[in-house]
Amino acid sequence: MRKVYPRGPLSYFRRSKFCSILFTLSFILLCFVFLIYENGNVVEIPSYESPANQEKYSEQDLSYRKLPTELNALDFFGSRRHNRNLQHLYSKDLFDEKRKKDLTTMIYKKGRNQMKSERKVVSNLQQRGLFNVPKKTIAAKVGDTPSSQEVTDYYNFEGYRTTSSDDSVESEQIGVPCKKLPKVIIIGVKKCGTRALLEFLRIHPEVKATGPEPHFFDRYYDHGLEWYRDLMPETNDEQTTIEKTPRYFVTKEVPKRVFNMSRDVKLVLIVRDPVTRAISDYTQVASKRASMKPFEQMALSNNHTGLVDTSWPVIKIGIYAKHLEEWLRYFPLEQFHFVNGENIVKNPSEEMFKLQDFLGLRRYINDSHFYMNDTRGFPCIQKTGSKYPHCLVGTKGRKHPYVDPNVIKRLQDFYRPFNKKFYQMTNIDFGWP
Repeated sequence: MRKVYPRGPLSYFRRSKFCSILFTLSFILLCFVFLIYENGNVVEIPSYESPANQEKYSEQDLSYRKLPTELNALDFFGSRRHNRNLQHLYSKDLFDEKRKKDLTTMIYKKGRNQMKSERKVVSNLQQRGLFNVPKKTIAAKVGDTPSSQEVTDYYNFEGYRTTSSDDSVESEQIGVPCKKLPKVIIIGVKKCGTRALLEFLRIHPEVKATGPEPHFFDRYYDHGLEWYRDLMPETNDEQTTIEKTPRYFVTKEVPKRVFNMSRDVKLVLIVRDPVTRAISDYTQVASKRASMKPFEQMALSNNHTGLVDTSWPVIKIGIYAKHLEEWLRYFPLEQFHFVNGENIVKNPSEEMFKLQDFLGLRRYINDSHFYMNDTRGFPCIQKTGSKYPHCLVGTKGRKHPYVDPNVIKRLQDFYRPFNKKFYQMTNIDFGWP
């Protein structure tokens, strides 16, 4: 019986052997393209969550679930207890997620770089028709799991290292000067010689200090620690970063905020006779406000009764014991150093020796760095290698106005019990009247 084929434009190809040959060649070509794609371009990253891999990794020195001790959660991100303002950023879940991502990225980057260097060789083999080149995955090139050294090298490659000090840790740049949070803060007291103290410290080659007062912890705390760090000078590993803001001492919120930044920070406090300090403070304000009342009227709320106006900030600052109590709630007395404001004018090298010892610095600043300005009665700085001494600006050592001796006596009586309490708290007798 004769076979009947359907009519149509493709009827010829259906009856022809050419159609079968064409489809066969197309199928072979597609197979070759697939092999080329598999051997040259596909990258496999091993699954860390499979049960087989988990058993294998548990036998290694470093499993994917555990970082080396030098990169554990507390050391890498800092203590939750002493960095409460950052606690919401560094929870355990977020850390675990970041750890897995970083380890996978490390393996991928390292394997990808090695595969790039071999891509030409593989490509040449493929062009010669050798498509049976064994497929190499990234895991095969770098091992099943990264070693402890590889993880450390990865973080070092990114330009960071971890430095731990108990529970307070920060990441800092390696090998080059970088900006760091201060390890020393001069917290006060206003008009007791904080500016002079900072200038004296600048003489030391191992000290770097900020220029203007940052006022971070009392005014700009909402700007964040990175904003604060950016204000600091660049320092190397042998140098200490210092900042000075006298208002910190009398601002109630500051001690807790400083503690949240670092519990190991060293705190420097320079004090002088609170009565003299109050007169100096008034003199500075009055030089900018010509209409200001005399000191006697500002200091006493009632001239007849002789009651001291404790609401006046100039008077309140001199109650050192009250303000120090707030700081001692967060920091032990061993982290404070008290500088005698009167003695630093008479014998600056003696006070600087004590301060350098407290900061762990070598005794570089000595008598040869000071020159007494008889006109102002204030020491100037004689820097090594400089021909002329450097004196503070003219506003320092300005002449105080005349104050009624009875008012001075009344203020001395007012401050005396607070001074005694301050002596007991610091174990230092400053000898104020």
